[in-house]
Amino acid sequence: MNASVMMEFVINVISMGSLYALVSLGLVFVFGICKLINFAYGEFVTATAYILYALISFTNLPWALIFIISIAAGALLGFLCEQIAFKPFRGRSLDALLVTSFAISIILQHSFQLGISPRSKAILTPEIFNKTVEIFGVMTPFRNVLIIITTVILLVAMVLIMRFTPLGIAMRAASENFTTARLMGVPANLVISCAFVISGFLAAVVAIFWTARTGSVEPLMGASPLNVAFIAVVIGGMNSLPGAVLGGYIYALIANILSLTLPSGLLSFRDAIMFVIVIAFLILKPEGLLRGNYQEERVG
Repeated sequence: MNASVMMEFVINVISMGSLYALVSLGLVFVFGICKLINFAYGEFVTATAYILYALISFTNLPWALIFIISIAAGALLGFLCEQIAFKPFRGRSLDALLVTSFAISIILQHSFQLGISPRSKAILTPEIFNKTVEIFGVMTPFRNVLIIITTVILLVAMVLIMRFTPLGIAMRAASENFTTARLMGVPANLVISCAFVISGFLAAVVAIFWTARTGSVEPLMGASPLNVAFIAVVIGGMNSLPGAVLGGYIYALIANILSLTLPSGLLSFRDAIMFVIVIAFLILKPEGLLRGNYQEERVG
């Protein structure tokens, strides 16, 4: 492998890993506090992608405003789902919450199919997304650079919020031990709602860059980011925000290695191989690479 091919490989891994890290964080924020795997998370991405499509197709708003509205809509969707669908079942068993998340996912999927279209819709992206730039002698789409920069900014912002703001400290305390944190005066409703808002916010950012890579949106597109998030957090650690980020980059690394090494006839089995890796982690190291607060607890 010559230097240019190696550099292209590194850029692809970092850009894909950055996107996958954001996907994983959106899932882990809710799990860390509620101990709930939100299977409707993929539909958060899809819903925001459709909002993006509508704004681009039927308005003449500037791109910056379109992105801001889409991200705000994603955060609002996360909040509304928590208030309408999850909050009424919060005091019940974890099974009830899991069934609820499945129900929201199915309802949204069918809503997209019946209310919009079962076919994919092409999404235009800013011209700058498709321009190529040279990095260490390798040409790459500028959207890859934007993904990396956006991820770095968001990760730094998340670290500052979680470490130095009252809300962030409350969320960290709730993720460590929700029951004790609530007894110490941490507002449970606010913390849980904020977790869903952040999850929706991250899903919206993911939707922008995911559609920039695929160029379209369709009712079932949320399955791919959900699968990526699930695999990444199992590898990195479902109880650790740094683990989710690490898992995203490891997923990208493994996926790119498989794409380069697998024979063309076996490339369709790449996702199956990734799930074999997940099963191995669940058996041998269920807490993931970064343990975090690995214990059995749920919000009651």
